[in-house]
Amino acid sequence: MIESQVLHRRWLIAILFVALVFRVGGVVVLQQRLDAKGQQFLIAGDAEGYWQLGQKIVEGEDYAIHTPPRYVHRMPGFPVLLAAIMAVFGQHFLPVRIVLAVIATLACLLVYWLGKRIGTERTGLIAAAIAAVSPTFVGFSGLILSETTFSVALLLASLACERLGRLISSPSASLSAVLQQAIWAGIAFGIGVYLKPSWILAAPLLAGAMIVLLRPSVRTIASAAIVVLAMVVSLLPWAIRNELVSGHFTLTTFWMGPSLYDGVQPGANGESDMRFFDDDGLAGEMTEYEVDQEYRKRSRELIFADPLRVAHLSWLKLVRYWNLWPNADQFQSWPLKALLSFFYLPVFTLSLYGAWVHRGQYWSMVICLGPVLYFMLIHLVFVSSLRYRLPGEYPMLVMTALGIEAVLFRSGQSRPKLENNSD
Repeated sequence: MIESQVLHRRWLIAILFVALVFRVGGVVVLQQRLDAKGQQFLIAGDAEGYWQLGQKIVEGEDYAIHTPPRYVHRMPGFPVLLAAIMAVFGQHFLPVRIVLAVIATLACLLVYWLGKRIGTERTGLIAAAIAAVSPTFVGFSGLILSETTFSVALLLASLACERLGRLISSPSASLSAVLQQAIWAGIAFGIGVYLKPSWILAAPLLAGAMIVLLRPSVRTIASAAIVVLAMVVSLLPWAIRNELVSGHFTLTTFWMGPSLYDGVQPGANGESDMRFFDDDGLAGEMTEYEVDQEYRKRSRELIFADPLRVAHLSWLKLVRYWNLWPNADQFQSWPLKALLSFFYLPVFTLSLYGAWVHRGQYWSMVICLGPVLYFMLIHLVFVSSLRYRLPGEYPMLVMTALGIEAVLFRSGQSRPKLENNSD
């Protein structure tokens, strides 16, 4: 037993070392290429906005961006992280990218823990190994985008919910222990929303799934309510700040309206095209809140006026979401397409097989497959891209690992099925 544990630990250290080397190496190469081209960001737009907000935090300026200033445009989670790195290493791209690469390596460790909890030690090691060498995970690690950091928050929420499900289903677990774990799960969801506002519906959906799958009981219903409440409470400081600077209360941002309109505007094809925002010029005539409400109104009108067009758009977005390689023109080289196809085809196929092997373990399937399906549904309405799928891929790899175990070792058995419990 001790020898086995030592061997597993060595494997884990080796996997994390490979993950770190790939990510830091990728960051160095990326920075060299950007410097040679005189570029700051591989994917501009969002990255530039995050960087500017990070700079404003470090310099003690108002948390606002653009002209006229938008105060409730971006969630503060990722800019605060950038600001913390800048405060230590200065406003230089390479150190920031290296720290983000280290955070990306942490995501691989969390995948291991999730796989170990849902399956076996071997499940966790396989899942972590796949995450370590994933070309897209490596490629996105050093980008000034929130996806990789958000993935860490998503995995923390997944681990918290896995443990919560086991406590709820264990007759020996005290109610106080269950409720305490529910609080931690809600806080983990809140951290995720600070990084990615579209994650805000995940906690209520998880709470509903908890009641349905783990059977209604005092501890189940109380836990579900506390998960959502803890998330909301964790977001209140930001919401109160929004009320103070804008006169309107929101737990997230006033950017949902323009983002929604981006996905359904006339001529939309599933990818982002925000030129309408500058062309319309509403930001110079209305407040942030009013602009948000106006674009929500226009979006509803377009959706109800031609639902068949919106349905067709959803199909295009679905294809973009599950594409094997990034949709942007700069990523259309055949070697890259071949590499990503070679990686993703078996990963997706084995994850489906792993889900089949795992059938009946509904709570674990919600935890592992729920995030990638959640973002799929979100981006059937908003604009869509492989980029938005990446955070959900991390827990999905646990199902891929179960599929690999089933094929190679004729096992793939996960932990015992959660028992329904009622008080």
